[in-house]
Amino acid sequence: MTTVVDEDEPHGLELPDGVLPDGQVWHPRTIALWDALRRHPMLADELDLGWEFLIDTALMHHTMWSKGKWEYAAELRLRVAKFGATPEDRMRLKMKVEKPDADKAKGPATVTEVSDHRRNLRIAE
Repeated sequence: MTTVVDEDEPHGLELPDGVLPDGQVWHPRTIALWDALRRHPMLADELDLGWEFLIDTALMHHTMWSKGKWEYAAELRLRVAKFGATPEDRMRLKMKVEKPDADKAKGPATVTEVSDHRRNLRIAE
């Protein structure tokens, strides 16, 4: 299992202008998806080719939402799965995402802290 840390930083490029026909603007759901993809820690070191694939994915997503082409949903699910979209996808990819945590920064629990926690559990029973 490989662990990546979620620093909540954007990666890759913003959605490109001028790729949608007839002066359309990106659907708000597609903008939200793209923002989530750009902040996904597994894409921090993604190559240009992967981002090109994701732009094509965003185009399909835009069409699905703006034109009601729900038949694209299955292909979109397969495409985002390649990048670890869901917990199941990340398990298949043997990837784990960790959020930075103040508790982790202070280090592992001491034996006393664990014992105190167990004692508190027994009191609650």
